[in-house]
Amino acid sequence: MAIIYQWSGKTAKGIVESGEITATSKEEVIAQLRRRNITPTTITEKVKTKGRFGFGGKVKDKDIVVFTRQFATMIDAGLPLVQALDILSTQVENKTLAKTLSQVKIDVESGATYADALKKHPRIFSELYVNMVAAGEAGGILDTILNRLAIYIEKAMKLKKKVKGAMVYPAVVTTVAILVISIIMIFVVPTFSKMFSSMGGTLPLPTRIVINLSNFVAGIGGLIILAFIIFVVLLIMQVRRTEAGKRFIDRILLRLPIFGEILNKVAVAKFTRTLGTLVSSGVPILDGLEITAKTSGNKIIEDAIIEVRKGVVGGKTLAEPITKLKVFPPMVTHMIAVGESTGALDAMLSKIADFYDDEVDASVATLTSMMEPLLMVFLGTTIGFIVVALYLPIFKFASLIK
Repeated sequence: MAIIYQWSGKTAKGIVESGEITATSKEEVIAQLRRRNITPTTITEKVKTKGRFGFGGKVKDKDIVVFTRQFATMIDAGLPLVQALDILSTQVENKTLAKTLSQVKIDVESGATYADALKKHPRIFSELYVNMVAAGEAGGILDTILNRLAIYIEKAMKLKKKVKGAMVYPAVVTTVAILVISIIMIFVVPTFSKMFSSMGGTLPLPTRIVINLSNFVAGIGGLIILAFIIFVVLLIMQVRRTEAGKRFIDRILLRLPIFGEILNKVAVAKFTRTLGTLVSSGVPILDGLEITAKTSGNKIIEDAIIEVRKGVVGGKTLAEPITKLKVFPPMVTHMIAVGESTGALDAMLSKIADFYDDEVDASVATLTSMMEPLLMVFLGTTIGFIVVALYLPIFKFASLIK
């Protein structure tokens, strides 16, 4: 669970700075500040929020996209910043966003820049959003930057939807299969078991196996299985609360067959899309890498991007440290190297992101097409075995009567 921390600290020159950072622990806040060459003096927890991509609280990504596009249109039409914020604060449907925009308008009227006003609301506007707005204000192209932001968020939403589709569909399919088999074992098989016990005699081996499994699942065995599932879920949740635990689970996820490949492609698409959007908007490459690391959503990828940033700080090109880490595919490294040598890094990153977006689509489609026949085979084989096992004694009884 992400938490908003208020901090204050000193830079290398002794200047006192303060602000807010969304993180999962104080250790993560300290690590982020040290990467910015700030020595923290105080770190206090402010508000707990649900961890989401980009934006927190009750404001959805779709609300941010609509607001951003409307705001960009008004700025492009020549409306003053304060007037545009005033209009949109009364028009947006989301009450939380409307209240936030009213506060942003007050801060802008008081002399703050638009980016500084947004920075006070990290639950609504991510660090990526704020940095791009700041770059847009500095370059006098705020409307262009806002349109880029809207496009970026929309593509991020689509990518997130693909990931959910890849993860939810197999889970739903597996759950349905388990429920169907459980209902048969708990409610149907015991009826046959009572009938067989009244007939007497020795039952065939398959029938005995099915009846014993039914008795186990319907009795204490079902409770043991349920308790084990709950224990595993709680254990994973507890492990995910620590940095080492997140890193361990994320490493396992990336190594999973099929799913790991999809997650890796998602990570590449997200990394290149985010960094490409930031670079094309005028955000410095080092700041862009830091923001990209925070929004990666995977600790292994985050660690890799931080290492890349260290390499760039040391005077290396972006492609050099990426090649050594071997986290991203060779094609990505080569395309980034070409983008750097031709001076079109942002365009090349966008092309890589588009390519891997399509790759995620193809992988999800392949997974879906694989799951359907596998489920049919699994259910058909399992239920077929149960049916045959239950009817064997009946056939045997009928032959005895003859």
